Amino acid sequence: MVGTVRPFLDGPARGRRWLAGTALLLATAAVITASSPGPPRPGPRPPLSAAVPAAPGVVVPPARPAPRNLPVISYEPAPRGFPPDPAPLSTRPLTEGLHPLRRIAVYDAPGGRPRAFLKPDILGVPLTVPVVERRAGWTAVLLPSVNRRIGWLPPRHAAWATVALRDQIIIVRRGHRMTWLRDGVPVHTWRVTLGMDHTPTPLGRTFILGRSRLPGMVYGDTDVFALGAVPDKPHLVPAGLRGAHIGIHTWFHDGELGRNTTDGCIRLTRWGQRKMLATVPPGTPVVVLDHAPAGPPRRDARAQERPGTPGQGRLTPSRSPSTASAGNAGPDAVGAGAN
Repeated sequence: MVGTVRPFLDGPARGRRWLAGTALLLATAAVITASSPGPPRPGPRPPLSAAVPAAPGVVVPPARPAPRNLPVISYEPAPRGFPPDPAPLSTRPLTEGLHPLRRIAVYDAPGGRPRAFLKPDILGVPLTVPVVERRAGWTAVLLPSVNRRIGWLPPRHAAWATVALRDQIIIVRRGHRMTWLRDGVPVHTWRVTLGMDHTPTPLGRTFILGRSRLPGMVYGDTDVFALGAVPDKPHLVPAGLRGAHIGIHTWFHDGELGRNTTDGCIRLTRWGQRKMLATVPPGTPVVVLDHAPAGPPRRDARAQERPGTPGQGRLTPSRSPSTASAGNAGPDAVGAGAN
C-alpha cells in the first residue's frame, strides 16, 4: 500500500536557497510505504493477538458514544484535548503495539470524552501505535501527528489487535547519538545531526509512523523514516515544510554529523539509514532525550560506521557526553506535555 504524504524535510541553513526547490518538490511527491522495492524488508512480525480484557473484578468505565462528526487523526496536526504522556522521557521499552481493525474513537481518559477517531491506516499505510499504559480495562497509546500526547481506547476486542514490538531507538541530543536496541539490547550506535537552536529535535517519546520514498542526491537515494512527532515550533519552520513530520534520514554528505543544522530531523550515515530500513519496522518506539540515560553498555559508534565490519563495534559503558559535545547542543525544547 502507498499513500502520498509530506515528511519533515530539511536542508542546511546556508544551502537553503539551492535546496528550496528540491525540498518543496520532495515534500509534495514523497510517499510513505508499507511495502516497496529496495533494501531488504524486515521479517514477518509475530501474529496479531486479540485486545487484552480487563482483569476479573475490575470495574471498567463505560465508553461514551462518539459523535460521528469527530475529527479523524491523520498526517495533519492532531486535534487538541488529549492528555500529556505520563512519562515522556522514559526509556522503558514499549514492547506492544496496537493496530486498529476499524475506525475507533480515542478518549482523553478511561470513561472520558471522545476527542477523535483513529483509523487502521494513515493515507493508506497500516498504523501501529505503541501501548504505554493500561488502566481499568482501557489502553493508552502514543498518538501520531502530535508531541508527547496519549489517547485512551476502550476494551473492544473486535476494534483493535496487538502486535509485539522488539525494537527501540534512543536519541541523545547533547551527545548527538542515536542507539538502536532490539529486545532491550543495544545493537548499533550512530553519531547524528540534529535540529538547530530555533527548530530543535523534539524531546519525548514518539514512534516510526512509516517509510517515505525520497529519490535524489540530497537524501542519498535512500528512503526516510517519518515519525509520529511534529515540530515543536512550526512557525519557525520554512513555509514550504509546515505541516510535515520529523524524520530520520541520511544526507548527501556526512560533514555535519555531531552538529545542530537540521529543521528538526535526525540525520545519520547512508549505511546506518539503510541498515535501519532493512531491519526496523513501523510502530517502533523512539525517545529523544537531552542526556544519555544510565544503562547497559552500548556499542562504539566509530567502529560500527565501517561498513566492512557491521555489528563488530566494541562495547563501551554508557556515560554522559563531554562538555565539548554539550556545547554544540541546542536549548531544551518545549517542556514535556506541552502542545
